[in-house]
Amino acid sequence: MKFIGLILMMLSPAVSQPLQLLPENPHYFFYDGKPLVLIGSGEHYGAVLNLDFDYDVYLETMQQDGQNLTRLFTGAYVEKLGAFGIKQNTLAPAENKFQPPWARSTIPGYINGGNKFDLDKWNPDYFVRLADFIHKADERGIFVELVLFSSIYTDENWRYMPFHPENNVNSIKLQNRVKCHTLDNGDIFAYQEKMVRKIVRELNKFDNIYYEIQNEPWADQADSAGVILEHLIDDKLPNKWQNLIELANESSLRWQEKIASIIADEEKMLAKKHLIAQNYCNFIHPLSQVDENISILNFHYALPQCVNVNLGWNRPISFDESGFAGPGPDVYRRQAWRFIMSGGAVYNGLDYSFYPGFENGDGELHGPGGGGKKLRQQLAVLRRFIESFDLAQMQPDQASLMQHPGLFVYLLSTPGEQYAGYIEGRKSNRITLKVPNGSYSAKWIDVKSGLVVSEQTVVTENSLMVISTPMFDGELAFDIRKR
Repeated sequence: MKFIGLILMMLSPAVSQPLQLLPENPHYFFYDGKPLVLIGSGEHYGAVLNLDFDYDVYLETMQQDGQNLTRLFTGAYVEKLGAFGIKQNTLAPAENKFQPPWARSTIPGYINGGNKFDLDKWNPDYFVRLADFIHKADERGIFVELVLFSSIYTDENWRYMPFHPENNVNSIKLQNRVKCHTLDNGDIFAYQEKMVRKIVRELNKFDNIYYEIQNEPWADQADSAGVILEHLIDDKLPNKWQNLIELANESSLRWQEKIASIIADEEKMLAKKHLIAQNYCNFIHPLSQVDENISILNFHYALPQCVNVNLGWNRPISFDESGFAGPGPDVYRRQAWRFIMSGGAVYNGLDYSFYPGFENGDGELHGPGGGGKKLRQQLAVLRRFIESFDLAQMQPDQASLMQHPGLFVYLLSTPGEQYAGYIEGRKSNRITLKVPNGSYSAKWIDVKSGLVVSEQTVVTENSLMVISTPMFDGELAFDIRKR
């Protein structure tokens, strides 16, 4: 009998594996036999919940522009038109164009048109649309970070959410939005758990997804979004941000741990086990603990040093959102290169050129941030560059940088074998690296076009390599490998 069972196992088709951590180096990802990073400049998370958005065109555009990541909200959170100064916002559907996981009731009265929601009934059309989006993303080599919940930020946003007492027929009594994502949220938690379990079951067959528990969980503890934005320009940021994080953790960390455990529990008897991300804070924070169910460490507007202080957790570190630094591509390109070349595994930016009617990403930038084809193609250069190296052996490497006058240098390496570098500066100069003696090939690469600017063979002596940069305009990458 054992022999027959073994034969049947050998004849059975192997179950494909979803996105995983790279076994040899869990700071990166592994999929379909290859190491990879995730890089995207995508729409504002409403591709499924907004019925006016043609995601077929959107996903085709993302593939053509070399992006392999998009971030998606479930519909438990939605925004009002004009929220956060975004005039064309996929997260803010037009009247009667909002489709969350729940069915409409027969009672009129939803604030943005149509009947109120019945949280005891699912909307089958929503789950068809959700699965179709993820399937079509998979066909195009695009991964989906599915964000289950989001902070609410303001009382005005709360007024539009399905959980608001006036938007459903389920006698929800919670009035204080701050408690929505805590264990002290009355009847809402039961509906949150049902939604999580339903989505996890529906999507278990897909390999190109991972889950994030909650977008910006700390923001619910602020009086308004303005308190969050204040920290963008505060010179006492580390201490003040630390206080805000501790406040958020006190009131929501147990809720986040519970949601993560629900995902893991629901997948116990399912064929596939998906990665779970937790969103910690903006900028930088040295994590004091990481829940055992969490595989990806998410930060927004992350500083490169955020990688260094959290590298010891042996998980991918993610720059999970950017997009509030003006319309030009330069700042976002530099953010991405700095973070990935510091050892990060994910860069995701908001791209305000995507919205209903302009799913091809050619829309005018209406909002606080950037996007557009030029930026997406430049981010694709970064992805091709970093994935050309053996990521299983790559680590951040400051020890090999001996001298680089007038230059900021970010370096990843397998010492003695491969060196990936990114430099910023105002004029050409030299870089001195400590490397084992030998013969190396060196290429200088334009980070905007991906073209090789120059290349040379370098023979090291006394374990030092001195290379001079070619003329460059602000940024340049280098690729050094042992011959």
